[in-house]
Amino acid sequence: MPENKDFYKDIIDNLYDGVYFVDRARVITYWNKGAERITGYNKDEVIGRSCRDNLLNHVTAGGVQLCRDRCPLAACMEDGLPREVEVFLHHADGHRVPVLIRAAPFHDAEGNIVGAVETFSSDLGAVTVRQQLRELRQLTRTDSLTGISNRPHLEGRLRAIFAEFEGGGGAGLVFIDIDHFKQLNDAHGHEAGDRVLRMVAATLKHSLRETDVIGRWGGEEFLAILYDVSTIEGLRKCCEKLRTLVEASRLDLADQSLAVTISLGATLLRPDDTPESIVRRADELMYRSKQRGRNQTSVA
Repeated sequence: MPENKDFYKDIIDNLYDGVYFVDRARVITYWNKGAERITGYNKDEVIGRSCRDNLLNHVTAGGVQLCRDRCPLAACMEDGLPREVEVFLHHADGHRVPVLIRAAPFHDAEGNIVGAVETFSSDLGAVTVRQQLRELRQLTRTDSLTGISNRPHLEGRLRAIFAEFEGGGGAGLVFIDIDHFKQLNDAHGHEAGDRVLRMVAATLKHSLRETDVIGRWGGEEFLAILYDVSTIEGLRKCCEKLRTLVEASRLDLADQSLAVTISLGATLLRPDDTPESIVRRADELMYRSKQRGRNQTSVA
């Protein structure tokens, strides 16, 4: 590999992506041809200027300006950690250009941070694809009616807890069913039934911690995965909170208000469990609650 510095400069100069260097004072010391093409600014206009001058004026999709208070270059020179963020930069012609920027510290031979390098790509297709992938990922794990996790996502999280809590303990599972839901559907119609499902799903979601998972298992059945629960009493307390809050919820229709109750079956993770066995046990406990009169919790 050639050792000539001009060789490496030629490579960087002709990259499709924009590349520029700053020193510790955030003064621009290098500006490649890719940066010229993407921004419309040639190197003679920017070298020697500070990125504090708001030349590129990086702005997030939410309108947050990064160049003054949240500069990725300044941050990576402070803690030595690289940064990556999608922003809209200011073009010389005045319009905004969507780019993916990456900032990283630049070290001297002794390992001291002497500046930073930022690269940015204006491949709108790539940025759009990243956004679409995030949206698709969200869609594939979300129940379209209720907005909470769907069954495939729940099954994946179930497999994950067995890897995380190998040997049992530390997690609980709650199987939940809306009482007399078929009669409600028959009496008030499927639109009202759908609204009840959304009401119950939202109540369950907001009644759990951020670390817990709630999803729709199918029909009017829901499944909750509770983390850091190790006692039957703690599990029962959580279930009673869910049951009580659902019972206290009301759906206002044009001519009346609808209220529903739920039956719950809950169990702790055991050393010899499988995803199938723990779901089956929680389901059987839920049916025990049904047989005992509904609107109650059965805990193993």
